[in-house]
Formats: sequence, C-alpha cells, structure tokens
Amino acid sequence: MNSATLVQKIWNFCNTLRDDGVGYGDYLEQITYLLFLKLAHEYSQEPYNRPTQIPEGYGWQRLRSMSGAPLEAQYLATLLHLGDQPGMLGAIFFKAQNKIQDPAKLARLVQMIDGENWISLDSDTKGDLYEGLLQKNAEDTKSGAGQYFTPRAVIEAMVECIRPEPMKVIADPACGTGGFFLGAYKWLTRPGARLDKRQKEFLRDKTFYGNEIVAGTRRLCLMNMYLHNIGELNGEPSVDRSDALISEPRVHADYVLANPPFGKKSSMTITNEDGEEDLDALTYERQDFWETTSNKQLNFLQHIVSMLKVDGKAAVVLPDNVLFEGGAGEKIRRKLLETCDVHTILRLPTGIFYAQGVKANVVFFDNAPKGAKTQTKGIWFYDLRTNKHFTLKTRSLKTEDLQDFIKCYNPENRHDRIESERFKFYSYDELVARDKASLDVFWLKDASLESLEDLPPPAVLQQEIIDHLEAALAAFRDVAAALPATY
Repeated sequence: MNSATLVQKIWNFCNTLRDDGVGYGDYLEQITYLLFLKLAHEYSQEPYNRPTQIPEGYGWQRLRSMSGAPLEAQYLATLLHLGDQPGMLGAIFFKAQNKIQDPAKLARLVQMIDGENWISLDSDTKGDLYEGLLQKNAEDTKSGAGQYFTPRAVIEAMVECIRPEPMKVIADPACGTGGFFLGAYKWLTRPGARLDKRQKEFLRDKTFYGNEIVAGTRRLCLMNMYLHNIGELNGEPSVDRSDALISEPRVHADYVLANPPFGKKSSMTITNEDGEEDLDALTYERQDFWETTSNKQLNFLQHIVSMLKVDGKAAVVLPDNVLFEGGAGEKIRRKLLETCDVHTILRLPTGIFYAQGVKANVVFFDNAPKGAKTQTKGIWFYDLRTNKHFTLKTRSLKTEDLQDFIKCYNPENRHDRIESERFKFYSYDELVARDKASLDVFWLKDASLESLEDLPPPAVLQQEIIDHLEAALAAFRDVAAALPATY
C-alpha cells in the first residue's frame, strides 16, 4: 500500500469520528499516540531489540489485546503515565488526552494501526504518510492548523537556495510541525548525496534544533521528524517546548530556516494584577536585541540574527510590514542592513498560505563578524507577486513556479547574477535613501489595472479580494491592540 492510499485510509476514519465531535486536530493527535506506541513495539522486537523506555504494562501489546470499557481505561492510563516519562517519550505524550469517547471506535483505530507493519515502510513512505496527514489537517480551516504549515514549494525553494551542508546545525525558532527541518533533511539525503556513518549520525542526532510554544504542535513536529529517522526513541527531543524569544539562544546555528508566526502580539497573553491584558509585558527585554518592540516578527528577526554563527545563513518568511514599518521597524531594518549581508528578497504571491490575507516575503541574509563595516552592498528582489494569481484549491503554488527564481538566485554562485523582468538589483545607497529605509520594492506594472482582458478568472479574483480584506482587517486589529485601553 503506497503512502497516498494509506493516508486516505487513515483519514477516512476521521469522518466517522467527526459525528462524535472529534475534530481533525484531535484525530491526528490520537493517531500520533497510537502510531508511536506501535512503532516502539515493532522496534523492541527481533532483529532490532531497541530499548523504548515504555514501562511494562503500558505498551502496544496491552492495548491491542483489549476492547470496550477496559480498552478505554487502559488507553487513558497509558497516556497519563507516559506523559510523566523523560525524553522523547514524555515529550510525545505531554498532557495527552483521550478524545475518542466511543470504545468501539477506539478499538477500530487500534486495529487499523496494528494491521500495518510500519517498520517495513521506508522512511520516505512513513514520512510522506504523516506529511499527508498534516497537510489535510492544515486544509481544515476550522482547526486553525494552517498557521503552522508553510507551503512545501516555498520550503523546497528556500532550502535549494541555501543548500545546507552535512555536519552543520540547522535551527528554526518557531518550527511548527517541522516543515523546514524535513525540507533540509530531504536535501541532505537527496539522490547522489553520499553521507558517511559519522555524517548520518550527526544528521539524526545533532543537526536540528527548534522551539515550538504550542505543546500539541510540538508533539506533531517530533513525530514528523521521528518518522523521517530524525531522533531516537530513548533520546532527548531536539525541539524545546518554549517561547524562543524569552531569552538569548541556547544553540547557535549555521543555518536558520523559519516562518515565524504572523501577528504583532506575543504568543502569550500576559495580564496584570487586575486581570487586564498588560500590553507593556508583551515586549521582550533582551540585551542582544537592537530595539524593544511588541512586533513579534521584528523580535523574531532580531532573535534569528542572534542565533546565527559568524558566516551563518538565514532564509526567513516575513510579512510585508517588516519591510516598511516605521519606528522600531525602520531602526531594525537599518541595523540589519549594516550588520548582516541582506542579499535577496523574494516577494511571495498572495493566496498561497492557509491563513487568509497574508502578504509575505522570503528574506535571505548572511551573518558577519561584529564590528565590521556595512555588510549589505545591495539587495536583489524577485517579484513573484505582480500579475501572479494563486489559490489553495484551483491554482496552488507548485515547485515549478519557483524554478525561475532559483535559477536567478544562482545558488552555485550568488555573486554572479543577471537582471531580468522579475529580478532586479537595488544598491544599499538607493535603499537607505527611501522613506523609512523601506524594502517594500515593486517595479512591475499590474496588468489588471490596464486592461479588463488581463483580469484573472472570477474565482481567483474573488479570492484575491478576500485576501486583501483579510489583510486590512488584520492591520486594523494590530492597530487596535496597540492602543491603550483608555484611548
């Protein structure tokens, strides 16, 4: 059975559970728990005989031998007990709950997982299976999981441009379900890439480090990585369940690939003694930050700079406001241009993210030694937005849509580039002379403004209008959130 068929088989059962009020996200979590237990059981058998750290009486053998109310009780006890264990085991089952209240349906799900020999599937098949489930979860707008899902075509293009090397550390301070880690892993293990034993061990145990503040999302990330042979059953998780912005980075990386969460506020809501939201507490007081601000993306940008080793490379998805916002935004942009070599910005099209109204860019930059002169000599901009029309359903962004950008980027030698209709160079002096040192640069004409014949299809036009309205509403919400309560 191939991964697509297996995804559909497992996912179809969710439709039955939805009648009982079990949503996509909850269903995916239950599959994660059961799949982890089944894999642990398989690895504990011949010829592997690997230690699993699962206490006796709480493993897969016990679950699959039960049914009815005893199964429900045993499953609940298993979740609670395993959540108290150390390492990867405790991370996967942290605060785990049983959301399947019908014992008969729980038994059917156990039987479905038990019916497959998961170890016999190669890592690509297992990984594709889980990635397929994650994507289906992201497509369910009600679950809100789309905010953690970066379009895979964008990830692949970012990784192909950065071209991470073996024996290097790759980090993501807001890693979601691990899309960037898996994109880098696939690059490092691509056909023709021959890794020796030492490089393979480093890739499995020491390459990836991340943060994810949402416990359930971190759980999905760890499982996603584990199914791709990253990490060990009895090892420590490489993704911390913490807010990366709270303190200076614990790990310094050779590469940072990230799509930090959008929105101006912190991931946490902090209240004062009266129970009212404390807007001042939403900022981060960090000695290594250039500016103090409540803008989450600007804080993540500063944090990513502090994460990079000297000569480290970053590719970061950032919303448009980071390119043009005044105040702290302008100061941070100017400092970024001075201290790092910001060399490429990809203007992404609308309609490619599950969160509506998102206008974003990929900013590529390299770190440099402290105290050096202005690092950015100029920035190459690639406009993939003007006169480009995408929607998630009828015209989704594909890998081939980014091939011209990758060719223009010229990963083999990014210092040897040629301008084209969509690829243009602006010098450092030109950029800092712009109002607020804005990097919100466009030069192509919007064809739809000149001729009705060039308008996109109605469905695409409708979605673009929705995206623009959503973006405007998000901007208004950010302004309202920043105003004092007594304004």
